[in-house]
Amino acid sequence: MPQKKYIVRLTAQEREVCQQTVGKLKGSGEKVRRAQILLKADADGPAWTDERIADAFSCRTKTVENIRQRCVLEGFERALERKRRASPPVPKLLDGEQEAQVIALRLGPPPKGFANWSLRLLARRVVELAIVGSISRETIRRTLKKTK
Repeated sequence: MPQKKYIVRLTAQEREVCQQTVGKLKGSGEKVRRAQILLKADADGPAWTDERIADAFSCRTKTVENIRQRCVLEGFERALERKRRASPPVPKLLDGEQEAQVIALRLGPPPKGFANWSLRLLARRVVELAIVGSISRETIRRTLKKTK
């Protein structure tokens, strides 16, 4: 069996947080599983092997290793919470200024012959005005729907 590189030692308070999370199923299913893994990986507690933990909680040993590593390097809270993406999966199509132009266009009067702006009509007009090269009506919808 290889020597573990990252050894988890939970404090009494951290152990209590994990036990509460597991006992009350507090948080997402992923968070509960991470709490269970940390409890079993605790060197001052059960100190289970990564393989045994992976079998018990139906995950890969690499998952257990990653959680153990995050706990040691980034801290207990970061190991318990979900890792956030550094950047969105798809870059934004419109920047703030372009979004403002789309919203201003929508608030203006619709073209002659139309009572209201439709998403398709807005998308076509945004391309005609060269705000962007091409855009879908769904991107227009999401831009107009924002409530932040």
